[in-house]
Amino acid sequence: MNDETYDLIAACAFGLEAVVRRELESLGVDASIGESGRVHFRGNRETICQANLWLRTADRVLIRVAEFPAADFDALFETTRDFAWGKQIPADASFPVTGRSIKSTLSSVPACQRTVKRAIVDALRRDHQSEVLPETGAEYKIDVALLKDTATLTIDTTGRSLHRRGYRTHISAAPLKETLAAAMVLLSFWKPGKPLIDPFCGSGTIPIEAAMIGRNMAPGRERSFAFEAWPDFPGELLQSAREAADTARLPPLEERINASDIDARILQAARDNADRVGIADDIHFQAKPLQSITSKRRFGCLITNPPYGRRIGRDDELETLYHSIPEVLRKLPTWSFYFLTAYPRFEHIVGRTADRRRKLYNGRIECTYFQFHGPKPVVNQTGDDDSSEAVKEEPYVHASGSAAFGQLGEKAAHQAELFAVRLKKRAKHLRRWPSRRGITCFRLYERDIPEIPLVVDRYEDYLHISEYERPHDRDPAEHANWLDLMAKTAGTALEVPKHNVFLKRRSRQRGTTQHGKVSETNQQIEVHEGGLKFLVNLADYVDTGLFLDHRITRQMVRDAAKGTTFLNLFAYTGSFSVYAAAGGAKRTVSVDLSKAYLDWAWQNMRLNGFAGNEHTFVGSDVAEFVRNHSAGEMYDLVVFDPPTFSNSKRTEEDWNVQTCAIPLLVDLLPLVRKGGVIYFSSNFRRFKFDPESIPASEVHEISNQTVPEDFRNRRIHRCWRIVR
Repeated sequence: MNDETYDLIAACAFGLEAVVRRELESLGVDASIGESGRVHFRGNRETICQANLWLRTADRVLIRVAEFPAADFDALFETTRDFAWGKQIPADASFPVTGRSIKSTLSSVPACQRTVKRAIVDALRRDHQSEVLPETGAEYKIDVALLKDTATLTIDTTGRSLHRRGYRTHISAAPLKETLAAAMVLLSFWKPGKPLIDPFCGSGTIPIEAAMIGRNMAPGRERSFAFEAWPDFPGELLQSAREAADTARLPPLEERINASDIDARILQAARDNADRVGIADDIHFQAKPLQSITSKRRFGCLITNPPYGRRIGRDDELETLYHSIPEVLRKLPTWSFYFLTAYPRFEHIVGRTADRRRKLYNGRIECTYFQFHGPKPVVNQTGDDDSSEAVKEEPYVHASGSAAFGQLGEKAAHQAELFAVRLKKRAKHLRRWPSRRGITCFRLYERDIPEIPLVVDRYEDYLHISEYERPHDRDPAEHANWLDLMAKTAGTALEVPKHNVFLKRRSRQRGTTQHGKVSETNQQIEVHEGGLKFLVNLADYVDTGLFLDHRITRQMVRDAAKGTTFLNLFAYTGSFSVYAAAGGAKRTVSVDLSKAYLDWAWQNMRLNGFAGNEHTFVGSDVAEFVRNHSAGEMYDLVVFDPPTFSNSKRTEEDWNVQTCAIPLLVDLLPLVRKGGVIYFSSNFRRFKFDPESIPASEVHEISNQTVPEDFRNRRIHRCWRIVR
């Protein structure tokens, strides 16, 4: 090689061309974007050194030797042979040929490679006047790329791809290329001194690349390149470039980068990788799940490559993970967020359209880089942004501009005002219930305002708030903040401490769905009703353990219980059994399939002093209990309060109240003494009940008598009194 300038190409992944061009321009090199994955520029041997040493997002630096039409093999061979290859390649050089063909007549890549190889052999024999080409010297890797019948011949100056920085020896299950990770950082608003979080850091590629960018560390400083072995390439050029890179390196970051992952094992590999680069002190690695991510810093960037199911993870786990993302983002309302993912409907799940999208490839997986921009940092009088300050506003107030996720506006504030006024009015109306009626657990609010579809129940010094799904125009993060705002409003309006306010989201049951457990606190609270004590759990279940709409029905049972043998089917937490025992029942039998509920029922009975052997708890499927019941024991009083739907793994058949309740009532009648009473209740509003279907009995619907007056919804349940 002589000291002339060359046509050069920075090859990169599709979608990164503009990033590579900006990198070259920052090196003082004019560049232009060519065909997909290629950025063209000109330079000398020093330029080749600088580009290989400093380009973070390119895969390799190529010398473009020639470009010409090649619609047939003769044109490809003859034009290639005519070029003066001897000026580029020594006589003893190794020159393997790679190739590709896209939308070209010459579609056989191996045939094209052989043709180019033969042509270069002929040219080298001619130029070096030698019949022997031992190929024992330095490697000059040739590439022939055919695109729409145009051939481009290049020599690779790089060798191993530039993404191989040399620091990553431990690789996670789905590794992210260093070049792509660097591009994600360069495409973001992050800069040194600004907080950065990667909650799915894996082997640490994104935070490591960010730290190298922040400290101006040349990504190719510790690796070798193909051109180093070329005999006519001055070694002092690269040595000088490396020394200049060492001088340009900046001191450790003032603001450490936060990197976390749920896998503590892979985090150790990430720490080792960072240590090899010499930036271990610039990154704080921590094992924790996505849901625990938060920051007191007001402005920052979250840049991450979450799993998307193509290589790792199960579909149900991914669904849960992605649906939790808005909950995390709303805790960082003034941050900017950057996600590289191939997960379908990502914008739909997070509830808003990205400010920018860019198609990128992670390996061979087509992904989208979603960019959600937060507000610009507020600049104080000293000229510095206030990113060191914690967010002091409510989640719906952001003086600095629109939040990327979760910001609420004046409409939410107005709704909170309406909600507070309504709650205070209801509380005033019911203020004398505890003293005059002894009722300390009651319904305060039941979707009174249509645009606030919440239910608020008071359990003495506690509030239990349930949300019922209704259409709205809030994204998931906004809606989560809206719920928090309503919960805070309720606590403030009713003077209930924040830690005594419990918020639940009750999804509408569809098809074969049923309500499950929502938390694992096991926090039980003792409350009172009718002079009795009950344990409720306001945190862990959609239902609390004490159905307030059955308050009157429970009293009916107590009034009728004296001297009876009482049967409680689908006993749940045993509140009816407690009332029956308090009314003087000589025996109670509580039947439920759930051991947890029966244990709860036993605690309630014991809490009220009913711990004798006359109170029995049977863990059984109710239908099986009734149909296999011995003929010896008869019952005087029965409560039959089944769920709308149940699909327990412990039963062979699913329970559906419409199809299963009436046949079970018919089977139950023989177990009831003549004159005995069954209270049958259902929360299924569309339940169809023909009294004629229950033989030898009197059936009366008493729903109007059993729904308490604090319930606006007079169809909260339906109740029948059946006398045999």
